Amino acid sequence: MGSIMVRVTAKWQVWSPRLQSLLRIVVALLFMQVGAMKLFAFPTGIPPSGGTVKLISELGLAGILEAFGGLLLLLGLFTRPVAFILAGEMAVAYFQFHFPRGFWPVMNGGQLALLYCFTWLYFSAAGPGPWSIDALHAKKRRQPNVGDEDPGK
Repeated sequence: MGSIMVRVTAKWQVWSPRLQSLLRIVVALLFMQVGAMKLFAFPTGIPPSGGTVKLISELGLAGILEAFGGLLLLLGLFTRPVAFILAGEMAVAYFQFHFPRGFWPVMNGGQLALLYCFTWLYFSAAGPGPWSIDALHAKKRRQPNVGDEDPGK
């Protein structure tokens, strides 16, 4: 029984990098919706009127970061710096809007802000995973160009 678990665990661990990419993609899609709602009233507008936020405002800046930063994370482009900036945005959102309503996130409505904050903080350290433009660029940098070989060898 123990050897079966070791084999299953080993096979499952091989999927870790791909699941890292999948997590980044799914969370970025969810995050982009928040920005799209603020900027474009898509898929719905900001309650209660269903409109958009003023572009030149704190919520407008948040919408820009969420929609376009989320798009960059979806693609896995500039993942580490963008994720770090978005983690900071979510920390500010939590402490500015949620924490004043109470200590416990379940009571102050801040669960999503905290989840986004720590998810983006993770990606700022771990990187995007293999399914990303960043990974493609890194792979190209590691491969020598044709004609770059040392003719003396």
